[in-house]
Order: sequence, then structure tokens, then C-alpha cells
Amino acid sequence: MTTGLFLIAAFTVGFSMIARRLSSTVLTAPMVFIGFGFLLAQTEMMPHAEAETVLHLVAEVALILLLFLDAAQINLKVLRKRHIWPLRMLTIGLPLSIALGTLAAWPFLPGWPLFALALVASILAPTDAALGQAVVTNPAVPERPRHALTVESGLNDGMALPAVLLFASLTAEVMQSDGVDWLLFGVKQLLLGPLVGIAAGLIGGTVLLWAKKHHMTSDTYEGAGAIGLAVAAYLGAGEIGGNGFISAFVAGLCFGSVVKGSCKFVFEFTESEGQILTWAAFLLLGLALLPQALAHLTWSTFALIATSLFVVRPLAIWISLIGTDASPTTRLFFGWFGPRGLATALFALLVTKQVGHGLAEDVLYLAINAVWISALLHGLTAVPGANWYSARVKEMGDCPETGNIEQTAKPLQTNTTKSIN
Repeated sequence: MTTGLFLIAAFTVGFSMIARRLSSTVLTAPMVFIGFGFLLAQTEMMPHAEAETVLHLVAEVALILLLFLDAAQINLKVLRKRHIWPLRMLTIGLPLSIALGTLAAWPFLPGWPLFALALVASILAPTDAALGQAVVTNPAVPERPRHALTVESGLNDGMALPAVLLFASLTAEVMQSDGVDWLLFGVKQLLLGPLVGIAAGLIGGTVLLWAKKHHMTSDTYEGAGAIGLAVAAYLGAGEIGGNGFISAFVAGLCFGSVVKGSCKFVFEFTESEGQILTWAAFLLLGLALLPQALAHLTWSTFALIATSLFVVRPLAIWISLIGTDASPTTRLFFGWFGPRGLATALFALLVTKQVGHGLAEDVLYLAINAVWISALLHGLTAVPGANWYSARVKEMGDCPETGNIEQTAKPLQTNTTKSIN
């Protein structure tokens, strides 16, 4: 095991030395780390059981922090008034992706309960900007489309989470005899979690502003406070039967609406410490789950994943942007660049305990296969796709895609850790 840890440390050092150069190629960090984790699994230098245990811990911490911090970067008032593209994709495109995904899963997963099909569709719905980092960080792509993809990616995992939990509970109700208890559990999770999140976010944001106003804290310490607040929202919801992940997401929304860009840590974490957290999560996915997922990959599950990538999301996004000033080219571009990343894998891990054995493993392995296939396809097409799109926009000349973005007090930073996303 010591040799395996040494190889991981050495690989991380080596990758960090060439990360900037690789960012302009078709190789993305998620592709590289999930691939290295898979190769390491073949050597058996890292015990599988221990790797899976660490994965669950890292995945849980990553999901708590990234849900909170992604949400905290969004100004809801500005989003509602000025950002019609991401707002449409979130409020229309995301639910439509789940509905279409449920229908698409039916012929490929015969015999599955309807709620289980909806669960799969919900897990496959969130997107991850980091897998298409060459798009959202490419200055050749106009700011407005890049911003729209980043905002959508930052919020859609938190907005998909209630659907994931609801359908997981309903699936458990169908699969188990004590269904009423599971349904009651799901309702409590969806209702109590947001209440704790609202309280934690509003109180935490107000306290931070007060402390800064009276010079009782500084930028050096506020990061620890933000992490503590995210964890407190998560644990507090669990204490009263609510869902901690929903609580962390709602707490981030409320915290961000109060501090309005005053907490620098919220914007800096995804560019620094968050990188290590995301790299570790992808490496552990490749190490602990990818070998088993590949063994369970069938033609039917591959066809379902392909349908989700090539049909479900593109169609949902196209429909959601009808009536806006988005050109057909932009609709196609947005529809394709919705890679499935860390959130998809973490949501699948989250519900495995809830659904129980049997279907739980099938859902988990389907999600892991979707992540690596998406990482490969979207990573390979990110650079040429961004170049194609920027060229098309230039050909169109003066168009909505080149318009300026009216930002909040602090510009939204590109979320490179989401791959959760």
C-alpha cells in the first residue's frame, strides 16, 4: 500500500507540473486521474476495500463543499433578471432531461420499476464544467455562452439532488416491504434539509459580514468559517432527519445572497484546494469502481448512456431555449457540452445505501460508466468543439452570443472542480 501511495503522490506532482500545458489539449484532469486510478487498480498495490472506503469519505466531503460553494457564487436576483439562458436550462431543461431520460431508459432497462428509471435519469442529468474545461476557460468562446454553461453546471447538481433522493426513496418503497417508512423518510429529507440550510446560510452570512465590519476576522480565516458552515448545515440537517446535502446547497445559496461576493474564499477554493479534492475523487473512482463498472457494461447500458449524451440532453436544452435569442448553433453547442462528471458518480454512491442491494449496484455501475465515457468523449471534443463554435460565432458577426455579461459585484469564477462537477 505504501508503494501505491507513493505512486499517487509522485503522479500528482508530475501532473501539476504540466497541468497548464495539458489544459490546451484534449486531455483533461478527470480523464487523466480516472485513467491512472484504473491502471493502479490493475497492479493491486492499493487494497480495493480500503480504496472504496476512502472514496466514500472523499466523495461525501467533496459533495458537501462543492454544493455549498457552487451555490454561494450565484446571485439569484441577477440570475433571474439577466441570465435567461442558464435560467431556462435549469428550470426547463433539467426537469425535461429527467423526464426524457426516464422514457429513454425504459427500452434499455426492461423490468425495472418506473421510479428506478426516473432515478437513473436524475443521476445522469447533472453536468460538470470541468470535463469540458477547454470550453468554459477558452477566451475564443464568447463570454456569454461560457458564463451560461458555468452557471448551469454550478447549480444543476443541487437542483437535481431532490429528484435523486425522491426517486431513490420511491424505488426503495417498491423494492422493500416497509415502503411507507421509506416514503416518510424521503419527505422529511426533502423538507427539513432546506429549512436547516436557510437558517445556516442566513445566520452564517450575517455573522461573517458583522465580523468583517468590526475587523474581527480577515480573508485568511474566513475560509475555515465557510467550510465549517457547510459542514454544520450538513450535520445539522442530519440531526433532525433532513438531508444534509440539500441543506449544504441551500445554505450556500442563502450565504451567497447575504455576503454578495464579500467572502473571497468562495471564489478561490475551486481554483486551489478544490483541485486536489476533485483529482482525488476521480482517481479513487478509477481505482475502486471503474474495474467493476467495466465488467458490468453491456450493450444495453452503453446504448442508454449514448442516448443520454447524444439525444436526451441536446433535445431538452434545445426545447428549453425556444423563444430566447440563442441561435441554433448555440443550442447545439450547449446541448452537447453537458458532460457527466463527479456529481453523477457521487449521487449514485449516495443512493446505494438507500435503494438496497440488487438495483443499487446496477445504478452505481451505470453511473460510473457514464462518467468515464463522458469524460472521454467530452474531453476529446472540448478543444475542437470550442474552436468550431467560436468560428461560427465570428461568422455570424453581431449576435447575442457576443453580448456582454452583466455580472454581480464579483465576477463568477469558472468552476473547475465540478467536474461533483
